[in-house]
Amino acid sequence: MGEEWRAQFDAEVSFANGGGLRTDGFRLDIPGREISDADLGALLVRHLGLLMVAEVRISNKTIIQEPHKGGRGVAATQGATTGAGRRLVELSHVISDGMVTLPGWPAPRIGDWLTFAASRANYAPGTEFRVARVDMIANTGTYLDTPAHRWADGADLSGVPLDRLADLPGIVVRVPAGTRAIDRLMLAPYDVAGRAVLLHTGWDAHFGTDRYGAPEAPHLTGQAARALAEAGAALVGIDSINIDDMSPAAGGERPAHSSLLAAGIPIVEHLTGLGELPPDGFRFTAAPPRVAGMGTFPVRAFALVDA
Repeated sequence: MGEEWRAQFDAEVSFANGGGLRTDGFRLDIPGREISDADLGALLVRHLGLLMVAEVRISNKTIIQEPHKGGRGVAATQGATTGAGRRLVELSHVISDGMVTLPGWPAPRIGDWLTFAASRANYAPGTEFRVARVDMIANTGTYLDTPAHRWADGADLSGVPLDRLADLPGIVVRVPAGTRAIDRLMLAPYDVAGRAVLLHTGWDAHFGTDRYGAPEAPHLTGQAARALAEAGAALVGIDSINIDDMSPAAGGERPAHSSLLAAGIPIVEHLTGLGELPPDGFRFTAAPPRVAGMGTFPVRAFALVDA
């Protein structure tokens, strides 16, 4: 993705109608390795959505080489364009025989229904085929939840329209390390309307281990899920074990699933590789087969990014 830079600084903001605001140690994406105080002040105002600002005073500024976290400060490429400058980013876990997605849930069993050797009796000499079979639960690997997963009268895999699953403009929300609950304030800087909102927690590093299902796994709060639904998000994905809190303290409630799926917003869980994406300016796809009567199914999730 090339070098990306962020500024760390203190700022004092004065408003034309009175009052002020102070930030200490604030970090903000910047377009290059150098930026003037005036330009940095303008980016801060845009990032925070401040109105009637009279003056911004910057101090203690340092420039850090660090991946962009996203927001409204730095303009991003508006979607992928045609041409050789594009690249595909894989965002799915590999499904393999015996793998564990959800600890304690059945693992997939992958084998042959027809082997190359057995098929030779059916075809001309030198012609042979293999036909595999898989026995698995729908919640395996990286998978999509449709409204029918939570609500008996919700749309299933055959009923969710393609414009909710494919070629969606995407945005990545970088979640600070150690954050458990992704709340409404963490999402406030982002324009999510009509977009696939991908929550990058880094928890996918634990996929396939006992720690992946630990109580401290990151999740989306119910209030944040309602905010995404109200703002018109097209799809929401996360690279954690569940978009909801699975700890015993949660008591089995699933407010994020309930709010998003009630609003017809598909959910993709167990994503991986979100660190390879820019904060914005990519297209996201996670389309399952059209299976009637099923509410979840594995997907090949990927993004198309301008190089």
